[in-house]
Amino acid sequence: MRRSATPPDAHTFACVVRACADCSRHDAVRVVHGVVVCSGASSHPVVGSALVSGYARLGLVEDAAHVFDGLCEPDLVLWNAMMSGYGYHGMWHGGLELFSAMRRSGERPDGYSMVSLVSCFSDPEALAFARAVHGVCVKGGYNSGHYVRSALVTMYMRCRCMESAQLLFRNLPDADLVTWSSLITGLLQDGEYIKSFDLFRQMCYTGKRPDSILIASVLSTCASTAAIGCTRETHCYAVRHGAHMDTRVLFSLLDAYAKCGFSELGYLVFRQFPHKNSVMYNTVISNLGSHGFAIKAIEVLDEMVHDKLRPDSATFSALLAACCHVGLLDEGWKLFRRMTDEFLIMATIEHYVYMVRLLATCGQLREAYDLIQTMPMQPDCGVWGALLWGCCVHRDSSLGRMVAEKLTESNPDKAAYRIMLSNLYASQEMWWDAHEVRAELSKDDLHKNTGISRVTE
Repeated sequence: MRRSATPPDAHTFACVVRACADCSRHDAVRVVHGVVVCSGASSHPVVGSALVSGYARLGLVEDAAHVFDGLCEPDLVLWNAMMSGYGYHGMWHGGLELFSAMRRSGERPDGYSMVSLVSCFSDPEALAFARAVHGVCVKGGYNSGHYVRSALVTMYMRCRCMESAQLLFRNLPDADLVTWSSLITGLLQDGEYIKSFDLFRQMCYTGKRPDSILIASVLSTCASTAAIGCTRETHCYAVRHGAHMDTRVLFSLLDAYAKCGFSELGYLVFRQFPHKNSVMYNTVISNLGSHGFAIKAIEVLDEMVHDKLRPDSATFSALLAACCHVGLLDEGWKLFRRMTDEFLIMATIEHYVYMVRLLATCGQLREAYDLIQTMPMQPDCGVWGALLWGCCVHRDSSLGRMVAEKLTESNPDKAAYRIMLSNLYASQEMWWDAHEVRAELSKDDLHKNTGISRVTE
């Protein structure tokens, strides 16, 4: 276009700047800005507004301020655009200073100005200033606008003043989805799980359609609190609004069902998803394995291969961990060999830890020791620690002493290994050896961290 007989005008430049900002192209915005300056269109308010907004959205607030300061007589749109830039990043100092400068210049703020200023406050330490801005909104009559009241609710939520946010929200008869979501998210972050879910339920009953981000946030809370009832109800809302096919919601459902102890329900959700990837398969395998469904986890591996997806190192870590949970030694060996022979995945330290742990669980301590000797890399404390744990479980003091010595050589300042050896001796009534190990701890000025117990009502 620049090479043609029809040169770009101010509106053309504004469109290109907005497009570059939408694509998060910092370099492209600066290039277009240079072309704008060379074309003599930098003083045009439409171009100035686009540059200020573009730089601000990309996080380049200083560049936005530089453009703004170069404009002779910025109009209200430009003032609002610059203030929004501070609002994008919660820079309330800059927002307040700009608002004061705007009023000194004789420009009268409108509702969008107040929304931009209100959005600058996200720091609890700035709550006093946030309340003062709320007072300006009331005094100027701006709080009658729906978008201003919604912004005030969000402001109080971000400043962790939930009482004021909820009070304003109750007096907001036509709250939009953004306001509902802001308050629900704020309650979740504040630990008010019951209130947040009640509000989420109320929002759904009013006919508002929750988006996938909000549903995923609610499900994450269900997972952290192991609330199976809330998980199922949220799942129903997701299905009703067609959000259950969203990847974020799917992962949140898998996590929530697993942490609630119903990983098999998570597997049923997973089966309904049309386009599965390796991460989803690994998540399901891990969830099933951690709840004792090792055989089912192995079957999921076969499904993964059937779907022409290649398992990776994390897949076999989850599978070997699943075998450790239930003591499936033969299946563990098959998986370990299949990993290296069929899928050509090099075994890592983590895989060896699980295999040693599995062998130790089944009482095959010498086999575990022999496996360690064949490792292509230097065994770390995790591998030796797994074997020492097995020695303690099966009371093999001779092998336990040798393993403990290796661990002590590599970690001389860690008392845990010698304490485990001392307890092993004591379990076999080898009191002299137990006393000798404890004496070495005292001599080296090492001690076990004192346990702390607290009982609450």
